[in-house]
Amino acid sequence: MATQDSSPQKQDNPGGPRRSLRGFAAMDPQRQREIASLGGRAAHQSGHAHEFTTEEARAAGKKRHAGRSTNNAGGTR
Repeated sequence: MATQDSSPQKQDNPGGPRRSLRGFAAMDPQRQREIASLGGRAAHQSGHAHEFTTEEARAAGKKRHAGRSTNNAGGTR
C-alpha cells in the first residue's frame, strides 16, 4: 500500500524520478515576487537594468504588428 507524501514535489519528466522542490522554487509565489522585485530595484539603482528608449519601443511595436493585415475587418489576430 503506497503512502502519500505531503511535501511539495515537482515532476519535471513524467515517469522519471520525483524531485522535491528546493530553494526559490519551494517558496510561496508572493515571497518569490518580493525577492525578484528587490533584484530589479538593485539593477536599476546600479545602472545595469535596460530601459527602452522611445525608438526601441516603437521598433518593437512595429515588429509585433508587422504580420497583421491593414484591412483585417473582423478577422482574428
